[in-house]
Amino acid sequence: MKKTIALLLALVAALSLAACAKKEESDLSYVKEKGTLVVGITDFAPMDYKDENGEWIGFDADMAKAFAESLGVKVEFVEIDWDNKILELDAKTIDCVWNGMTLTDEVKSAMECTWAYCNNAQVVVVPKDKAELYPDKESCKDLQFAAEAGSAGAEVLAELNYKVTPVGTQADALMEVAAGTSDAAVIDSLMAAAMVGEGTGYADLTYTVSLNSEEYGVGFRKNSDLAAELNNFFSKAYQDGTMERCAETYNVQAALIEQ
Repeated sequence: MKKTIALLLALVAALSLAACAKKEESDLSYVKEKGTLVVGITDFAPMDYKDENGEWIGFDADMAKAFAESLGVKVEFVEIDWDNKILELDAKTIDCVWNGMTLTDEVKSAMECTWAYCNNAQVVVVPKDKAELYPDKESCKDLQFAAEAGSAGAEVLAELNYKVTPVGTQADALMEVAAGTSDAAVIDSLMAAAMVGEGTGYADLTYTVSLNSEEYGVGFRKNSDLAAELNNFFSKAYQDGTMERCAETYNVQAALIEQ
C-alpha cells in the first residue's frame, strides 16, 4: 500500500513538473505577461534604422510594431552585436531576431524560425570608378573585404576563402570601403539598394557581383510558439495587403515572398 501511495505521489509530482515546464516553454505567454516584445536588431536600412527623431523605422521595424500590437504588447528595439545574436536570444535579453536575418543552416538549427518572407543576396560593393575591374567572383578573389562579423556575407566570404576584415555592422563595412581601408564590402542587396549609389550617402560606391541568393526570416528561441504566431500574422498581413503597403514604403516590395 505504501509503495502504491509513493508511486502515486511520484506520478503527481512528475505531472506537476511537466505542466510547469510546458507553461514555461510558452514564449507567447511569457511575452504577453511581461507586456513587451524585445526585438534584437542592428542599424540596417531599409529594414531597421532611425528617423530624424531617433525612432526605429524600416520594413522590419514597422512589421515588428504591427505584430506586437496584434499581441497586445509594446515593442522594444535593442541593438545587438550580430555575432552574439543566438546568445542574446537564449539569455532572454531579446525575444526575437528580426533584422533581415538570412536563414542559414546555423540559424535554423539554433533558432525557431518563421517562414521566409523576403528574398535577398550578398553583393560586392566597390568604389564606382573601379567597378569595371570586378565583373565576376574570380576578379574579386584578391580583394581585401570588410563584412559584418557573424553575417551571411562573412560566411560566404569564408566559403570562398577571400580575405576579410570583420566589422561591427554592415554600415561599418561600407565606411571601410569609403575610407579606402578595405577594397570592397559584402552586404545584403536590399541594404545596397538603399544606401549605395546616386542619391545616397555613398554616391561614390556601387555594387557589382552577386555572390549568392538567400532568404530572410525571423528567429525566436528554439521551440518557441511565437514563430507559428508570427507565421499566422505574416499570412494575414500578406493577404490583406498590409505587408505589401509596408514594403512599398521602403521600396522592398519586389523582394517579398508570398505567404
